[in-house]
This record gives sequence, C-alpha cells and structure tokens, in this order.
Amino acid sequence: MEYVYAAMLLHSAENKIDDKSVTAVLTAAGVDADKARVKALVASLSDVDIGEAMATAAAAPVAAAAPAAASGGGDAPAAAEEAPAAEEEEEDGGFGGLGDLFG
Repeated sequence: MEYVYAAMLLHSAENKIDDKSVTAVLTAAGVDADKARVKALVASLSDVDIGEAMATAAAAPVAAAAPAAASGGGDAPAAAEEAPAAEEEEEDGGFGGLGDLFG
C-alpha cells in the first residue's frame, strides 16, 4: 500500500511519477523499496489519469448511498442487506491489480 501512497503523494505534489521519485519517497518514509514493485507500479500507472481515478473513487461511495437514501423507508432493509454482500465480495476477491485501486 505504501507504493500506491507514494504515487498519490507525488501526484498531489505535481511531480513526475517515475522509478526514481517513487523510490525516493519510499526511502524517505523508511520503506525498503523493492525495485520490481516500483517498476510494476510505475508501469501500471502509465495509462491511468490519477486525478480522475481519485475523483471517481471519492464519488463512488456517495453515488452508491444516494439511491438507498432516496428510496425511503420501504426499501431501506433491502439496501442494508446488499451492502455486506458487496463487502464480502471485496474481501474474497483479493488483488485485482493496481488499476483497480484507481477505478
């Protein structure tokens, strides 16, 4: 997770996300950076618009909660039953890849 945080920090500071800068951030944070993981992260983020992905990820919980709130009292129990199932699928699904972290 530290690798993704390093990329997000570099993005928010408007710095280039490359092997050298990700490694520098990780080293500054006291993480022993694995070169292969850094290369994989940088390669997987090359085609990702991080700003858009973060905005989409931040809006997703709000968008998912809106239909449940708008449905009123009649459908609220059904919506409450669906939420735990989604969480269980996430836990059982494992890693879907770095692209899944950004949208």
